Amino acid sequence: MVGGRPLIGVSTYLESARWGVWELEAALLPFGYPRLVRNAGGLAAMLPPDDPAHAAAAVARLDGLVIAGGPDVDPARYGAVREPRTGPEARERDSWELALIDAALASGTPLLGICRGMQLLNVALGGTLVQHIEGHAEVVGVFGHHTVKPVPGSLYAGLVPEETSVPTYHHQSVDHLGSGLTASAHAADGTVEALELSGPGWVLGVQWHPEMGDDVRVMRGLVHASA
Repeated sequence: MVGGRPLIGVSTYLESARWGVWELEAALLPFGYPRLVRNAGGLAAMLPPDDPAHAAAAVARLDGLVIAGGPDVDPARYGAVREPRTGPEARERDSWELALIDAALASGTPLLGICRGMQLLNVALGGTLVQHIEGHAEVVGVFGHHTVKPVPGSLYAGLVPEETSVPTYHHQSVDHLGSGLTASAHAADGTVEALELSGPGWVLGVQWHPEMGDDVRVMRGLVHASA
């Protein structure tokens, strides 16, 4: 806790970026993530890719953890052959974020996976992914919207009990669920839009991007669990 607010770590992108006269490698995080953490009552801390051996020590300093959206997970991580429409590898980020997830699960640290973060959570627990689906990223670089329906009695339904429209941008989805995971929301086409881990801890993944909308209920659930 920092000043009465739970400290929420958020994983970041590793990209080449340009600002002012500079073009350098940078740890990037769309501002929607820390803004959503703040609006939900938490304090965000950026977690750039690092040596996976340090993940447990990093998580030990946090009250909660968010694995952010981003590039496709390397299919080798779930034993699949890369398909033509799967994006470039992000090996450093895959290794670091899988280690963060493992550390959070081992320590009972509340965990929220967003888009890629949900997919990586599924992979971390032995699940697989569909490498391409249609209709969930209709215009390149533009977030769309579709409705998701909660599964009654789930952790997610306890936060958002009604069917709701969410900001979405993804072309991959969960296939076989990882060990201990259950689906807690679906899109109209049956795509798993949220999943959670059975047991006493607070572990939730959502396929959409709550940081691109105004609904703070999912993030507030993480912050409250982290307090």
